Amino acid sequence: MTRVEVNRIGNITCEKTTKESRMQIDLEKTHSELQCFFEPKGVAVIGASSHPEKIGYQVLKNLREGGVFSLPHLKGFTGKIFPINPKAEHILGLKCYPRITDISERVDLAIICLPARLVPQVMQDCAMKKVKGVSIISAGFGEADSKGRKLQEEFLGIAKKAGIRIVGPNCLGILYPPQHLNASFAPFLPFSGKVAFISQSGALLDSVIDWSVKDNYGFSAMISYGNKSDLDAPDFIAWAAKDPYTKVITLYVEGFSDGRYFLEMAKKVTPIKPIVALKAGRTATGSRAVGSHTGSLAGSYQIYKGVFKQSGVIMADTLTQMFDMARALAYQPLAKGNRLAIVTNGGGSGVMCADYCEELAIELPALPRQLIEKLDKSGKMHPAWSRGNPLDLVGDAGPERYELALEAVMGSEVYDGAIVIQAVQTSTQPLRNAGILVEVQKKYKKPIIGAFMGGVISEASIKYLEEHGIPNYDDVDRAARAMWVLMERGRHYRRRKL
Repeated sequence: MTRVEVNRIGNITCEKTTKESRMQIDLEKTHSELQCFFEPKGVAVIGASSHPEKIGYQVLKNLREGGVFSLPHLKGFTGKIFPINPKAEHILGLKCYPRITDISERVDLAIICLPARLVPQVMQDCAMKKVKGVSIISAGFGEADSKGRKLQEEFLGIAKKAGIRIVGPNCLGILYPPQHLNASFAPFLPFSGKVAFISQSGALLDSVIDWSVKDNYGFSAMISYGNKSDLDAPDFIAWAAKDPYTKVITLYVEGFSDGRYFLEMAKKVTPIKPIVALKAGRTATGSRAVGSHTGSLAGSYQIYKGVFKQSGVIMADTLTQMFDMARALAYQPLAKGNRLAIVTNGGGSGVMCADYCEELAIELPALPRQLIEKLDKSGKMHPAWSRGNPLDLVGDAGPERYELALEAVMGSEVYDGAIVIQAVQTSTQPLRNAGILVEVQKKYKKPIIGAFMGGVISEASIKYLEEHGIPNYDDVDRAARAMWVLMERGRHYRRRKL
């Protein structure tokens, strides 16, 4: 266990009380060691089944086709796949082998889908085969009872002697869209993107995958590590730090095996890539639930807040908030300051956005006199436009007025970014407005966040924005938080450079 103390300014100190902390941090080495889980040449499914209701069938089908459901974006893994089943000759058109040691070709990754009692013997076979990584889907180990803990200690001893790294047990597995690798029993691969998601909960990861396809949200990697018998969240953070497809790291965590290791790893990685984390078990009831779920000790929520603050990790309060912030960080430039312009065609939404921004300590400087005069002289603004910040274009605003106002604030040295709100009204042209945001952002290289509100009428314009790297949020509180994280990360980056 790790004892973590928080001082009065929110910093932490950690003291190991039962075992040595893994403090030798080498990002390149860790990335190289873990590549067998993400870019294997050959994968064996131990416990492969011909019965569709069995996990051994689902994992095999996922590898072969990208998912158990048929979706247009899915492709299967292009490396070698070896089903292990002594009672079958072929499954899904693939030749079966009685044991992994019967395979003459190279196997980098083994996925175990067998009862817990069989895992130590299978691990011995993997050691003989010189497998580099093993993902244990099976449950019934450290999270269960003393018998399960004994089995876990047994297979860990075998793996350690053989130099095998382990994901799990009691995990969903790993998905790596850049290689079309679905080495899990998740329903299908998500779209490719720039956000890695590391989750202690497999069921949560499943739900996120389903949501992500509906919301057109892409991932560079999705990792369910379960009981963390060997590899823990910090190890995957180290891997993601060096993954060329990952720009932002997101983390759902219930507890850490080694708090100091996480702290030092996060300190090393956050200057390279942002980490956005959601900590579960914030309440007494939630903490008890964590123990029964993965066998983790949840620890004090305030301590975790101190850990995250000291290490530069951005803390989210909800799952939606975590992915909102990650999307902004993945696709928009960091803000060079804290000064925001709000451009809107709806007074109410502009006022609400201003409230949220003030709560987040985002500055909303008044429009400079010269800028007001310039817009007034253009002859294109409505007589009743606000002449303030929020810059209310009035409800009949068309694309020309949006472009004029956005060019003015983004070209001004007074503002470091803009939130652009669109409420669908009779004069609104959503798709043309979306095009203006994209072009102005390219021109000025400052962050723009969209808040195109509504539903069916805005749908095409929102898709256009997101396809061109402008995150859009359907409510202004979410848009304000997304802009805040670009400003916060910008401050963090500037401090690190000093």
